[in-house]
Amino acid sequence: MFDPLLALLIFLLFSVLVAGLLWPRRGVVARLRRMSRFTERILLEDALKHVWTCETLERDCTLESLAGQLEVPTGRAAALLARLAERELVRSGSRGPRLTPAGRESALRLVRAHRLWERYLADRTGVPPAECHAEAERMEHNLSHADTERLAARLGHPSWDPHGDPIPSSAGDVPDLEGTSLPAPAAGQPAEVVHVEDEPREVYEALIAEGFVPGLRLEVLARRASTVWLRAGGREWETTALAARNVTVRPLPAGAAVGGAQERLGDLRPGESATVVEISPACRGAQRRRLLDLGIVPGTTVTAELASAWGDPVAYRIRGALVALRREQADWVRVHREVGGPGSGDAGQGEPAVADADAARDAAHPRRRAAAREVAR
Repeated sequence: MFDPLLALLIFLLFSVLVAGLLWPRRGVVARLRRMSRFTERILLEDALKHVWTCETLERDCTLESLAGQLEVPTGRAAALLARLAERELVRSGSRGPRLTPAGRESALRLVRAHRLWERYLADRTGVPPAECHAEAERMEHNLSHADTERLAARLGHPSWDPHGDPIPSSAGDVPDLEGTSLPAPAAGQPAEVVHVEDEPREVYEALIAEGFVPGLRLEVLARRASTVWLRAGGREWETTALAARNVTVRPLPAGAAVGGAQERLGDLRPGESATVVEISPACRGAQRRRLLDLGIVPGTTVTAELASAWGDPVAYRIRGALVALRREQADWVRVHREVGGPGSGDAGQGEPAVADADAARDAAHPRRRAAAREVAR
């Protein structure tokens, strides 16, 4: 008779083996994928981009910073800089290596390809925001100049990537990013988010989960040594000062609106109705198009009809049809709860205070083909 303890032990060992192979970012497969990127050309291009980043942020570029960014020994980093100097792409400076005109042109081509691809992933696919950067890191080395320009034309030559970084033009011009870090505005000062830094990834994921996206209007309620208390869209929350420094905001005139009292569709209980105000700007690509295809546009009345046994998903009545949405999908939708109770009011009442500028455009777009096929076209 087969020993059940032995079977359990075998299963546990197998589970550990699979986890070690497939664990995201730390497993053997993830490490091999990263190592496959370490060709000489890719490392040289990444080194060039790191020098450009240091210059842009007015930071010293050191062997240690380059080695840390590329995850290589300092000796390898020194060899890469020597190769770039041989090709007259960098030169020595008082604050470390500096780009030559030819080096700056090459670096900007990489940055342009990277940020356009991020824009594409955010607008036309269902890739989660936190994964766009890593995907673009891979694609920036594979897009030719012609591919990049075709992609820019298909996207309408955007000036900003999804988290607010400027996209260099084909001529090498970079729009200025104006603003201050989030902790800077005084208490009571309304402001608008213009940029959310996407590195380190863990901090970026936390900021996205809290709703920070370019275009979000907020108000600083209070500042403490380690935290910042904020209000936006009718809710108040606290974030760490460390994370807030990764958010750039543009001060707004005193008294500027930062959004009325709004709730999320997922806050409705069965039997309650609400009017759609907007779909969160953080919801992009295929997820946004699906919500629009279901008729979730500003002014529509939505009623929570039935929750599953575990409370997720929930069935909502939208324009006469019953649609099941997961909680994470429903939380993208901002609503005004109807005071008169379930079903009271109609879709024509309660015009939203915030117009969804993307709704008409996104609803009119047909489904896009896969990324690689579209760029290669």
